[in-house]
Amino acid sequence: MRAVRQSPVLQVEVARTPLPRRLLILTAVTAIAVVVGLILALFIVSPDADQGDVQRLFYIHMPSFFGAFVAFSAAVVGGIGYLRTRNVKWDTLALSGIEVGLAFSVVTLATGSIWARPIWNTWWTWDPRLTSAAIMALTYAAYLMLRGAIENPDQRRRFAAVYGIIAFVTVIYTLVIIRIRPDTIHPVVIGASPQNAEGTFEATVGTAVALVPNLIIWGVLLPWTLIWHRIRLQNLLERVARRRAERD
Repeated sequence: MRAVRQSPVLQVEVARTPLPRRLLILTAVTAIAVVVGLILALFIVSPDADQGDVQRLFYIHMPSFFGAFVAFSAAVVGGIGYLRTRNVKWDTLALSGIEVGLAFSVVTLATGSIWARPIWNTWWTWDPRLTSAAIMALTYAAYLMLRGAIENPDQRRRFAAVYGIIAFVTVIYTLVIIRIRPDTIHPVVIGASPQNAEGTFEATVGTAVALVPNLIIWGVLLPWTLIWHRIRLQNLLERVARRRAERD
């Protein structure tokens, strides 16, 4: 198989744009935090009394959804910012947020499906919560298709901004659906009181030791670190495109 050669222009641009010190520190902290969070979830806390070790997926499944929520929220901010100012930096934020949020959504769906196989005896069921999460992911995947289908840059950014703002409805609906749909079998594991926390999950001593850190790691550190890296990559690609246009 013939190796794909990297563009000399891209190589030069990469060499000229080292990571900022703050991003370098944030990346290192996030990487260490992810490892610590996984150790807590997989090895430190006790398994669930009923589900056993498969319940440990919960410590990634739930935080990854909140990471997607944060990333998609950043996309809304970026979309509004672009519509107000027409500044490309806001469109870059929106694009980065949606790509990162979509990746987190895939993690949420994958871990949920793996959990469901031994607990529900199926990889997938058209439960309202699962269906809404799948629709959410597909909606944002369609955003990327929309961007690729529009050639005019200004029109592409404008349409993408509006789409990204409207698409956030699917995130809100996925977040609240287990509260408003009585026919869902998805467990409600967090409530205003123990009576409101229903479902097949039974918290054990030390649950918060793994859950709280992973919520912070997957819901704050990891999405913002990835968004920052994605913004830098997009800026680099745009500089390379301008260099090529000037050379041609």
